Amino acid sequence: MEKLHDLQQAFQAKIDADEKIEPKDWMPDAYRKTLIRQISQHAHSEIVGMLPEGNWISRAPSLRRKVALLAKVQDEAGHGLYLYSAAETLGIDRETLIDDLHTGKAKYSSIFNYPTLSWADIGAIGWLVDGAAIMNQVMLTRTSYGPYARAMVRICKEESFHQRQGYEILLTLCRGSEAQKEMAQDALNRWWWPSLMMFGPSDKESQHTEQSMLWKIKRKTNDELRQQFVDATVPQAEFLGLSIPDPDLKWNEETGHYEFGEINWDEFWQVVKGNGPCNRERIKARIKAHEEGAWVREAAMAYAKKRKERATAAQKVA
Repeated sequence: MEKLHDLQQAFQAKIDADEKIEPKDWMPDAYRKTLIRQISQHAHSEIVGMLPEGNWISRAPSLRRKVALLAKVQDEAGHGLYLYSAAETLGIDRETLIDDLHTGKAKYSSIFNYPTLSWADIGAIGWLVDGAAIMNQVMLTRTSYGPYARAMVRICKEESFHQRQGYEILLTLCRGSEAQKEMAQDALNRWWWPSLMMFGPSDKESQHTEQSMLWKIKRKTNDELRQQFVDATVPQAEFLGLSIPDPDLKWNEETGHYEFGEINWDEFWQVVKGNGPCNRERIKARIKAHEEGAWVREAAMAYAKKRKERATAAQKVA
């Protein structure tokens, strides 16, 4: 018991000193489980996040838009792979992580359970959804777990491209015809509140924030990040000439922040529990892709095994 206490103290001292925890370092089981939950949820979100945009690749309004959207979806697949790899360093295998997603045991970001009804939605996702992701992910480049922090460096660079791509889509629409600007406004109206929900429940309701802050897995709370997002995004909407769909939104001179209306947390929890507009559709699509891709995984594993056998045989001959 005394040895465990000493290990815990040494672990927390390392975190307090802003040193990274690496896979072979001792860590509390609760720290490991928290990281597996958070990193896997992040990985699942990247993979499921490909789906709302995927059906617009063939319908993009120009070749330039098609190529950019293809690049973005490809990036998101890569992000998922980086994050699954980071999670595996904690002693869990990828098959278990994916099975947890398919059975509903593991969650992903609630935002991806909303439909993309128009081309403007692709712009709104880039601007708002990826913009919100950047707020959270820049913080994660300094998270206490080394593999997670290092994966986030490249992810943040690519997410920055995604955010600029989305904003440029909406800027083009807002400078176009009246119908195009109305389409952009409609997309903002539908994606604004789900984007605020992306940061998770309020600090008063969050079960994990306090401990994650102590372990420096998180550097800012959900509400702090949400406020940062609103403060950054409102001026961007004004530049576009779009209206934020919140009658309670106003600037507070004393605090130096925007005040905003109450989030519909009932809607948030309904989506998290699997009752959003596209929850069943998203999981069905992921399971179908996984099953149809089984032969690719099997072929890749067989090829890797064969290469290893040949390398071993060559070493014996040498």
